[in-house]
Amino acid sequence: MANKKIIEAKQEIVEEISKHVNESATFVLFDYQGLSVSDMTTLRRKLRETGSDLKIYKNTLTRRALNSLNINMDEELTGPKAFAFGTDTIAPIKVLSDFAKDHDALKMRIGMVDGEVANLDLLNQYASIPSRDTLLTMFAAGLMSTVKDFAICLDLHSKNLEENN
Repeated sequence: MANKKIIEAKQEIVEEISKHVNESATFVLFDYQGLSVSDMTTLRRKLRETGSDLKIYKNTLTRRALNSLNINMDEELTGPKAFAFGTDTIAPIKVLSDFAKDHDALKMRIGMVDGEVANLDLLNQYASIPSRDTLLTMFAAGLMSTVKDFAICLDLHSKNLEENN
């Protein structure tokens, strides 16, 4: 019979995984085998800069936690996997995608974005979305161009009125 302390420790880990999944807007499951310790440290640092986190759990405990939340990712839970959790919907996906461009060993597999399972194609689509700051800049530029066009229109109209008087 298994030691009671071991069972309790495993249950705490399952609850921790469930808590991370519930509190995160996004989590991504990815392969990390082949990354060096310094690569993993760099990846953790980049994720923390965006308010995200990286955790590595045993697949059996992860499977238990996800099944308790009615999330089925059993096919992907083979071999060494890591999780990137984030409260920002896009940030962890973008960090992993950008990091994977320079490190072939990192491969995103599947994730969950705003409560919906996201396959690799959908994760890649999310990764192509510009950052929040870039989107806000684009929005501001769009507003400014409208105001600029309106100002030019008013200027031309006032000059036209002056010529006719």
